[in-house]
Amino acid sequence: MPTQTEQAQIKNAQRFLALHQGTSPLLMPNAWDLGSARLLASLGFAALATTSSGFAATLGQLDGSVTLDQAIEHSAAIAGATELPVSADLENCYAEDLDGVAETVRRAIGAGLAGCSIEDYSGGADPVIYDRGLAAERVAAAVEAAHSGPVHLVLTARAENHIRANPDLADTIARLQSYAEAGADVLYAPGVIKPADLRELVASVDRPVNVLALPGVPPVSELAEIGVKRVSVGGAFAFAALGALAEAGRELLERGSYSYWELARPGTAAARAAFSA
Repeated sequence: MPTQTEQAQIKNAQRFLALHQGTSPLLMPNAWDLGSARLLASLGFAALATTSSGFAATLGQLDGSVTLDQAIEHSAAIAGATELPVSADLENCYAEDLDGVAETVRRAIGAGLAGCSIEDYSGGADPVIYDRGLAAERVAAAVEAAHSGPVHLVLTARAENHIRANPDLADTIARLQSYAEAGADVLYAPGVIKPADLRELVASVDRPVNVLALPGVPPVSELAEIGVKRVSVGGAFAFAALGALAEAGRELLERGSYSYWELARPGTAAARAAFSA
């Protein structure tokens, strides 16, 4: 019999998957630390994600430099920060071989997550987009690990073409179709922003589609009409916060004034409301 903690995780993962079936997209912001997770949860979001770039920034590092151990520890902390379902950005599952991919997904389940993602981009010193066939095999290995136990971890498969200087929509769609055939629960092609391209993508697959909220992406109401089922923000919220910090620092250093309190006051109020709940 599953423990109480496992039962809660099973239900959380089920709830997370069900949230992809609404008439409006699931709005899923990416938290970068415990405070941001609790604040975002207090605003009324139904689920959260981690952000690899935002988390790396908290360590004073660039995206792609975090280790698997660090990512899993961070994911567990975010998953434990609220009662909301949390999906982790696990890049390429921090592994080149299929056994390594599966082990990362098993560790994601052990971290208490409701979902995680796998990319078809290797990262590292000599990054490549994996061959489509190999990428589908990697998704299949992740799916087997994600779905073989009592927790149905919601597996998101990502096609990285459009943010890796290869905006080939036909190849992106073919990749997502192969990832769906491999068993992925959700499909994601960050960087696809044109309404016509999004319509073609959504119409070409039989799984919920996540869209990254980038400049030029249609508003949520139009995404809903297109049939998009989930919207995430990547590292944008984290870097918006860092941008505000940089502006406040420059103001104090260069002008000796304090107008940053215009943001600090509502920030303080939001934190007090979130952290006292």
